[in-house]
Amino acid sequence: MTTSHGRIDKRQAILRGAFAVFARQGYAQACVQEIADEAGVAKPTVYNHLTDKATLFKHAVQEAAQLALQQRLAALEPLAAPGDDLRATIEGVGHELLRLHCDERSCALRRLLYSEITRFPDILDVVLESGPHRLTQALADRLARLTLSGRLRAADPERAAEQLLALLVGPLEARSRMGTRPIDDDELWEVTRAAVDTFLQVYGAADRITAVVTP
Repeated sequence: MTTSHGRIDKRQAILRGAFAVFARQGYAQACVQEIADEAGVAKPTVYNHLTDKATLFKHAVQEAAQLALQQRLAALEPLAAPGDDLRATIEGVGHELLRLHCDERSCALRRLLYSEITRFPDILDVVLESGPHRLTQALADRLARLTLSGRLRAADPERAAEQLLALLVGPLEARSRMGTRPIDDDELWEVTRAAVDTFLQVYGAADRITAVVTP
């Protein structure tokens, strides 16, 4: 059992080290020795776990996408029991999703996809299945439950989920200059509140949403 756990831990260290190196250097410039050094293992150990550089890249990107998905699914948890102030809960969830979208690992993952998609066209399907598609489904499930309880009026929860995510993430590519400009927390809240306000104008049950009070 110890050996099995040790092998799993070593594989994860290799994948995370590989992702860090690929994010810094790009695929073409990255070398397996540098990945081994980053992971704290011998170079032959890398090859024992993952047979070549291309396989290493695909698994490293997949692992990064799955980790990002786990964090985003956890961010949805407050929607399971939103309390009386649904607007505040959705804003809190939206802000956390934006914070995760703008973190260093997520930005690095998107940069790798943009730069290497022609070399690895199948990697997009892997990332989409581990990321946006699963997140949309999970958010749609939360919105459907809120609709059934009368808190929202989303006739099509999956479409509502897609639109909420688009309202949140859509402005960020331009605002961040394709991930090259940091966005501070005040600006993240500004984007969040604007997105949630638009979303609730369409899907909010008017008698159940706490109104925004403008001083």
